[in-house]
Parts: sequence; structure tokens; C-alpha cells
Amino acid sequence: MSETTAANTELTSQYSAQVTGDLERNLKEQERLGDEIAALQVQLAALRHDQAVLVSIQQALGVTAEPAAEPTVEPAAKVPAARKKPAAASTANKQAKGKKPATSRKRTAKKSTEKTPAAAAAAPATSPTLVDLVHGHLVDQREPRSAAEVTTALAQQYPDRGIKTTVVRTTLEGLVAKNRAQRTKQGSSVFYTTPEAADAPAADEEPAPQSS
Repeated sequence: MSETTAANTELTSQYSAQVTGDLERNLKEQERLGDEIAALQVQLAALRHDQAVLVSIQQALGVTAEPAAEPTVEPAAKVPAARKKPAAASTANKQAKGKKPATSRKRTAKKSTEKTPAAAAAAPATSPTLVDLVHGHLVDQREPRSAAEVTTALAQQYPDRGIKTTVVRTTLEGLVAKNRAQRTKQGSSVFYTTPEAADAPAADEEPAPQSS
């Protein structure tokens, strides 16, 4: 009896030590995976922040591009195939869909009546982009203007757009890159103008009177 009891005790100790070791390895693996997930979440947040900044700069430059598709984390669920309906039921459904209620026809006629050429002409036009506003302002000016001066003028004309100096400066640099504006520097200040505005004073100058 004593030998059997000793063997059982030794076997229990071996299983206990093995279970304890497996449990420690399991906890360490969970901790390692948790750290990796946290690091990946930080990287994902940084990438999303950079995306928002790049999109705002793209909009300020007046560049229109289709947004990229959002990455999907989970695979799309497989949609089961639709069951075939009996032929009689399918025909009945098609006939029912073909007959619109009288109320629906009246609403459709009313909507088509409301969309007249006069109503279309009275619809508000699409608001111009910031690039168009900045370029148009420079064209109207006879002298070069700084980014702060352009911002002040546009903010007074369009107070609801919340125009910022940093965005206007970025837009002006974009116009310079596209040869739609010129940059001049006076001391530590930078001024902008357009080729049309720069040539306008020369065309309007009158010949000086000749002295007798």
C-alpha cells in the first residue's frame, strides 16, 4: 500500500508541475499578443490622423480625387443563394409590381410638375472652391497681396466659410506651382500676384506728356 501511495503522489506532482508550466506559458503568450495589438492600434491611429491631414491639404489645393476604400478588418459574410420561387408566384409578383397605386402616380406627376425650367434656374449654383476664390481675388488686384491680406479680404466676403491664413498660403503656393500666380519677396514678407494682374498696369499706363 505504501508503494502505491508513493507512486500516486509522484504522478500527481508531475501533472501539477506540467499544468503550472503550461499555464505560465499561456499567460506570457497572452501578454505578448496584447502588447502587439496595442502597438498596432497606435500605428493605425497615427495613419488615420495622417490621412485626415492629407485630405484637408488636398481639398485646400482644389484637387478632386475619389476617396480610397476603407480597409475591412473582418471578411465579408458569405450571402446564401436566393431560393427559387414557383413560376406562378413569380408571375403574380411581377404583375403586382407593374401596377402602381393611384396615390403613387399622383405623387410622381406632382414631382415632375414641380421640376420646371424656372425652378431649375432659381436653384443655387455650386459654391466656388477656395482655389477659384483666391485666384479671382489676385486677378482683381492691381498690386501684389500677402497671404494675410488675401485671407482678410476673403473672410469679409465669405464669413461662413471659416477661411484660415495657413490654408490660403498653401493654396497660393499651389497656384505658383501651376504657374497661375507669381511670388515676390520684399524683405521678410512674401507677396503674390497673377500674370494678368502684373501686366494690367503696364497696359493701362498713359504716355507721359512731352515738355515743350
